[in-house]
Amino acid sequence: MRSEVAAISPFVDQLMFLIKRCRCAPGNETDIEIALREALINAVIHGNHEDPRKQVYVSCRCQAEEEVSIVVKDEGEGFDTNAVEDPTAPGAIESSHGRGIYLMTALMDEVRFEQSGTVVRMRKKSGNTQPDRPKRL
Repeated sequence: MRSEVAAISPFVDQLMFLIKRCRCAPGNETDIEIALREALINAVIHGNHEDPRKQVYVSCRCQAEEEVSIVVKDEGEGFDTNAVEDPTAPGAIESSHGRGIYLMTALMDEVRFEQSGTVVRMRKKSGNTQPDRPKRL
């Protein structure tokens, strides 16, 4: 995907159409879509700094009626995943960072950051419509 904010919605719409059609994680499509949008926004804005010469790479693996796995990779420098503040912490309400990561971890069953944060791996199982708690690996 080209590293432009305007490319995010059309890309998500196409991928979500396929995820829904393949019934990867029925009942969890809204959670998947929100997490995917957040991962792409982070990759385009924070990772690639909206540099039109850079790309965002996305792969998706679907097991019908079982789970969906999505990997988003940007061409940025990465970030310290442990340094991201909890947006629910007292005093953090005005922070402009951390909400996307919080949403991804709250909505998906598994979220892992790799390669200094330039790669995010997310997984959502079928039938788990209410996550127990945010999980960051």
